[in-house]
Amino acid sequence: MSAFDTLNSVAFTAFGQDIKWSDMVGNTIGLIALALGWRRSIWTWPAQLVSGLVLVAAYSSADLAGGVGKQLLVIGVALWGWRQWTLGSRQARDGSIAVRFASWKERALLAGGAAAGTVAVAGIFLAYPSLSWSPWADAYIFVGTLVAMIAQARGLVEFWFAWLLVDLVGVPLAFSSGLAFSGIVYILYFVLVLWGLRDWWLRSRTPVLKGVPA
Repeated sequence: MSAFDTLNSVAFTAFGQDIKWSDMVGNTIGLIALALGWRRSIWTWPAQLVSGLVLVAAYSSADLAGGVGKQLLVIGVALWGWRQWTLGSRQARDGSIAVRFASWKERALLAGGAAAGTVAVAGIFLAYPSLSWSPWADAYIFVGTLVAMIAQARGLVEFWFAWLLVDLVGVPLAFSSGLAFSGIVYILYFVLVLWGLRDWWLRSRTPVLKGVPA
């Protein structure tokens, strides 16, 4: 049995659905990554990288090309975000990455990019039905994840709002795709996102020590 087959084997059954090792392990690491992001720890990025690698196997087994694409995107952006935070261009007094609210121009760019990206990706999925059985939902999650991670890498509080919007679609899609553990984790994500949003909101008022533009 290959490592891929082992990852996609059933760990246990809950509520009538099989829970796969890849789904469980990948999403557990993803939860850890989100908690590390809440604490503004640079380790959030390698954790997201590992989570993405494992979840590629989970989504491949469920024939969710959009999910696989999203995780490949997570891997790429995690490497970029890791570099951004390593540079430490903006620091708060406690030495962690400084966070702030986006300017209206930045918000417009994020929202416009999300809308245009979702339409473009959904168009690809619609043109090639074999890539996704839920084109618009997959495209929305795919692009929403990218927007959230870009905002996180730049230390923007809006990162949390983006994750909230992704979760609203991610939870029902995961359950309907047979990835029960992903659905449960998305619900836990929702709770962590609310706590993280509050913390970053308050932290956005912390003075910055180094003001090199991010």
